[in-house]
Amino acid sequence: LLSRISPADFSDDAFPFATAREIEIGYGMALAFRMTFVGELGWELHIPAEQALGIYEAIVAAGDDLNLRHAGYVALNTLRLEAGYRDWGSDVSDEDTPLESGLGFTVAWEKKSDFIGRAALENQRGQIPRRRVVQFAVPGNAPLMFGTEPVWRDGTLVGYLRSAGFGHTIGCGVGMGYLNAVSGVSAQWLKDGEFEVEIGGFRHAAVASLRPFYDAGRTRVKGERLDLDSLIAPELRAWR
Repeated sequence: LLSRISPADFSDDAFPFATAREIEIGYGMALAFRMTFVGELGWELHIPAEQALGIYEAIVAAGDDLNLRHAGYVALNTLRLEAGYRDWGSDVSDEDTPLESGLGFTVAWEKKSDFIGRAALENQRGQIPRRRVVQFAVPGNAPLMFGTEPVWRDGTLVGYLRSAGFGHTIGCGVGMGYLNAVSGVSAQWLKDGEFEVEIGGFRHAAVASLRPFYDAGRTRVKGERLDLDSLIAPELRAWR
């Protein structure tokens, strides 16, 4: 679509994932970031306010025969939940550490100089977090989730969902939240327990995972074209 209204080269080699550059688009200019908040191949366009309408109209016109559709925030939110992307203010705050929120890869551990919070992170590093964000899927005909639903493990309350919705790609309810365990929240701890999410006062069986339920290998954002079913977690395919 973008190639129809811009002379820029959007190929994987010329414009790889996690890069940005200024491009000509329509009758204006934009700063294009090859990033995504929905787990799919795409670009974020940062456009001067006075050029926004013209570029928007050019995109809509160019996408008419490509089945381009407008989408709202609820659609964006559930797509990012399926992909396991955190939302600042909902899933991540200044009270959560990178290790607890599954974002330890963003920390510059090799940095020689000190930074705020480094000592606390070093104490957590190498240990199984006692508090950790976990992905949840609720297969079947469970009511819609909106966030703040309690999470139970083997009949014991262990946390609650920070955000949730219905994942149309995976075909069931999806959410994420922080769980607490004295022994540590590990993949084995999740595997050994039976989980339920309480929705409207009733508990529903849930699948818990440290990995996203959709495209855990991040192949789509890097331009790889894999079969959709192969991107969905095996334990959920039967529910689609």
